[in-house]
Amino acid sequence: MDEGTIVHVDYELYDGEEGKLIETTREEVAKEHEMHQEGRKYTPMVCVVGTGQLIPGFDAALSDAKPNKEIEVVIPPAEGYGEKDAELMETISFQKLASSVQDPRSLYIGAPVNIGGRQGIVTYVAAGRARIDYNHPMAGKTLKYSFKIVAVVDGEVERVQALLESTTGHSDFEVEISGKDITITLPQTMLFDTNAAMTKFRVVTTLRESMDCGTVRFVEVHEDRAVADHDHDHDHDHDHDHDHDHSEDYSKKSVAELKDLCKERGLPVGGKKADLIARLSQEEE
Repeated sequence: MDEGTIVHVDYELYDGEEGKLIETTREEVAKEHEMHQEGRKYTPMVCVVGTGQLIPGFDAALSDAKPNKEIEVVIPPAEGYGEKDAELMETISFQKLASSVQDPRSLYIGAPVNIGGRQGIVTYVAAGRARIDYNHPMAGKTLKYSFKIVAVVDGEVERVQALLESTTGHSDFEVEISGKDITITLPQTMLFDTNAAMTKFRVVTTLRESMDCGTVRFVEVHEDRAVADHDHDHDHDHDHDHDHDHSEDYSKKSVAELKDLCKERGLPVGGKKADLIARLSQEEE
């Protein structure tokens, strides 16, 4: 694969020493290993070959891979997430650790915590002290990938759309390209995302790193929600109209608020904002 090629990849990631499945894009494999997440969309990962966005060992394996061929590769720590760095481990008082979380009773060995703006893992608690490891969770691990390139993205518009979906988690972007300039019309679901500004910044960075582009423009089309709701009501009977008028507009809520609603209703809380909205809407119906 040439540098800059965009591909869709199905894969499994295993702990190379213990053989335990860490992550997969294939639903049947997740079920087989009892790691299936309800509500999650299992789709191939979008990768840009040879641009340094992936760990070196996996990037090199993709560069040598052929489409539609299942490949296994074992990656040592030096070509993965690096060896563990002793300087990225810290011993602090348990009191300081407890003050960093909302509920100290939720603390356990392996719990993720944020101490002073640094994300780490609790690795030891005893005698009023705690050790926090700020290394990447997979630092020091030998990894094994089993993967297959299921599609190679051709065409400039298709390349941009693939990058947009992988970067934002949203779909239904409209893309126009004139020379090197790119105009992106945002989907309605993204207009109410509280992190939209930061997402746009990531999009521009990703596009510039992955392809030769000039000006990137974002177009927002805010539909008349009253008109849209009125048209939608005419397609349903009176009883359903009544329910629709009083249903919540989930698109205006933050991801945290949507997850809280899912918890209250006994629904899975995994996935992106669009998944949470779809889950809550289906539950209402």
